[in-house]
Amino acid sequence: MENLAPGTSLSNRFVRHGSKHSLAAIITVGGILFVAGTMANNDPLLAPLWLLGAVAGFTLQRSRFCFASAFRDLFLFGSSRMMRAIIVGLVIATVGFGINMHGQVPFPEFGVQPQEANILPFGPSTVVGGLLFGFGMVLSGGCVSGSLYRMAEGYIGSWVSIAGVLVGMGLLSQSWNWWWSTTIVNEPRIWIPANFGLGYGGGIGITLVGLLALFLIVLWWESRSGLSTVPMGRSERSEDTFEEKLSVFWNLFFVRGWPAAVGGAVLGVIGLMMYMTHMPWGVTGELARWSNGIMTLLQFPPPEALGLSDIGGCAGRSDETGIFTHTFAVTVGVLPGALVGALFSREFKLRFPQSPKRYVQALTGGIIMGYGAALAVGCTVGAFFSSVPSLSLSAWLFALALAFGAFVGVQVIKRLA
Repeated sequence: MENLAPGTSLSNRFVRHGSKHSLAAIITVGGILFVAGTMANNDPLLAPLWLLGAVAGFTLQRSRFCFASAFRDLFLFGSSRMMRAIIVGLVIATVGFGINMHGQVPFPEFGVQPQEANILPFGPSTVVGGLLFGFGMVLSGGCVSGSLYRMAEGYIGSWVSIAGVLVGMGLLSQSWNWWWSTTIVNEPRIWIPANFGLGYGGGIGITLVGLLALFLIVLWWESRSGLSTVPMGRSERSEDTFEEKLSVFWNLFFVRGWPAAVGGAVLGVIGLMMYMTHMPWGVTGELARWSNGIMTLLQFPPPEALGLSDIGGCAGRSDETGIFTHTFAVTVGVLPGALVGALFSREFKLRFPQSPKRYVQALTGGIIMGYGAALAVGCTVGAFFSSVPSLSLSAWLFALALAFGAFVGVQVIKRLA
């Protein structure tokens, strides 16, 4: 914790340290609210989705929450800290999604699946998409959501990664119909409460048991590495005055990094609130829309995607039109939210890769990651973090393929290093 010197008020510290960053952050917050007001005039659902996207970006930045680092740290260093945070978020979202889906479809045995839930195809396309995404995210240095919040921090390599994602999605859109006719058209969308006759109680229960098993596995994996966590001691300094107490709160929320588990829990709640508003969280649908638009401008319009709009998921919404769409709100909203966090914590800085090789890694990894995300109809957010709570069996198949692809990616970056 940053302590105040005797006689130094919180307002004086604000003026002396980082006032330009804080002023820019306040202006950014004003911009977020202005855009929310503009969106509310067009569609009443857009404003809350935009604000939730911004809060998600702020949370990602403050907790350094990244799916790529979760797998990379587990396989490279034996650390399960980020993976355990993901599990925390999944537990919260699973219970909440179950309650929300029950309100939509009270009797899953009738065969009707809840609208907008990320119940995605289960089959070879899921495996290939997961393998490619897992490998690509490790090679590029971040998943899609992680790259988005690092873009707002000034990481140029992350901008290159997202450019690669757009290219990869464009390549997939040109070959989607081949994948559709070859395998996806025959891949079932398995919803655990209905397909196994378990109902909501059984579906949620078996999902929570699976998450508990995953928690024990990653904890065991960490124990094999001999990695231990050193508890941080609390400051003995008392905070008695109002300004001292306010300073403590300010540091905990805006300056010091959040524990990963807190970030996971908050993101689980945000994902649930997005679903209650309209749709589960996903960030690739808007990127796919941009990719298709760029290809059309370059005179390479993608063919009409067979069956994609009927599947759902975030990539399945890439046919939305207009500037302000639901996918725009939950994806682009991440950027100003993350920028607010980076500015208040004075972590914003333009950072250019030191080696040309890093640009190649970022671009190549992004292309592979984008192709895999479009094939799997979602990334680690849409096809995993929002799909597990949707009680879709595809999420577990995607996660297994993702883990194997990430493991291979770790071996590659070891050699590259």
